[in-house]
Amino acid sequence: MKWIGISGSWREKSDEIETKVRNTVREIMERGDGVISGGALGVDFVVVDEALKHDPDAGRINVFLPTTLEAYVAHYRKHASWGTITDADAESLIRQLEGLRRANPKALIEKTGVDFNEETKKEHYYGRNQDIVSASDELIAFHAKTKGSEGLGMMDTVEKARKKGIPVTLFQFDLTK
Repeated sequence: MKWIGISGSWREKSDEIETKVRNTVREIMERGDGVISGGALGVDFVVVDEALKHDPDAGRINVFLPTTLEAYVAHYRKHASWGTITDADAESLIRQLEGLRRANPKALIEKTGVDFNEETKKEHYYGRNQDIVSASDELIAFHAKTKGSEGLGMMDTVEKARKKGIPVTLFQFDLTK
């Protein structure tokens, strides 16, 4: 079995991106391989949602968080209260991650002993990207250029995968039009 890391935008997604992500995950799961994701909104959420349809016991799903689930939940609820994300999106992600942990506690890989806050979050997200690459045999990335983001975090993951020497498949979408 191979582990396929999947990375992509959390800010915005389109029907085209969601369909491509779901089809990609379905192909991976149907051939018996596993998926690795970062536990965020957007592409990460779709990856886990689709993977759980094919592997409800989550034996072939790994989600790396940049901190503990409890700190991550607080972070998402704080951003919902600020209006950075919606309450519905935050609670949907929290339910998904808690459900994943119930299905298979080993599927949710938490980073303990880190001071995860607004000043350090970028460093910890980039560290999480390295964890994803380190555990992956291959990377599939969905780069969405938006008005609010160039997708630098996702591109960081791509560069780390290329440096490791694993195969990288990059799908690019321009949502600025």
